[in-house]
Amino acid sequence: MDYPTLTVVKALLELHQLAPRKRFGQNFLIDANVARKSLELAEIRKEDTVVEIGPGLGALSQLLLMEGCQVYAIEMDSGFHRYLKEEVQPIYPEHFHLKHGDAMDTPLAEVKTKDGLFKIVANLPYAISTPWLDAVLSGPLPSRMVLMLQKEAAARFIGTSDSGNFGPISIFLNSAYEVDTVHKVSANCFYPKPEVRSALLSIKTKDRPILFTKEIKDGIRQIFRQRRKQISSIIPKIDAAELFFPWLEQLIASGLKPNIRPEAIQIEYWQKLAKN
Repeated sequence: MDYPTLTVVKALLELHQLAPRKRFGQNFLIDANVARKSLELAEIRKEDTVVEIGPGLGALSQLLLMEGCQVYAIEMDSGFHRYLKEEVQPIYPEHFHLKHGDAMDTPLAEVKTKDGLFKIVANLPYAISTPWLDAVLSGPLPSRMVLMLQKEAAARFIGTSDSGNFGPISIFLNSAYEVDTVHKVSANCFYPKPEVRSALLSIKTKDRPILFTKEIKDGIRQIFRQRRKQISSIIPKIDAAELFFPWLEQLIASGLKPNIRPEAIQIEYWQKLAKN
């Protein structure tokens, strides 16, 4: 399959009476080199199980399918779901598992596997990238993820303490994954051109990934909503504060000052919350 060019994408949209919708964050990748780079970074092999979010016209899906992958895809737009069901699924009936629905309700597209036995390769709708990734980090964990993101979102995902981008999602992601590489992607690689800058983020699971419970994650989010305040003044006011008081005592015992701000606390200290 030749990866669809801008001309081909426009022709397909017109032929099937489809149109990209801004509210769904539909910007179709039209650069074959970037698409193939995604597969390369994900180290795609024959018979890999791969989850894809928002496949659209199925260009990336078909690259994965041609490699012999089992692809589990979820598409929210009813028009594109119909197109995929009629035009792509019949070509790969045993390998293309297509679901119509919201990726926030089904973040792993109903893939049936365990930790480390599948991968995610996706050009994510930028509006859902952070909450979707947060849901994925509840497990089971993919061994690798290659994600097309808004550049600012990628910066938050891999942010470090005092970087200006550090927050809850930085803690959750970097406790479970290692950053492999980040590639800038031009707006010219998409149709329609997005109004934001994009980046291709490649990450792989750590040997011993650290996950957080829902209560701890909720508490960390509440803490970062007051990121400019002192940690000792924030904790008494959050829900489930009793889970955080022993942690605060550990911070102070290790030499951190009680007036430190959340964004200045290094990730290894936050990870102690998962180990308690």
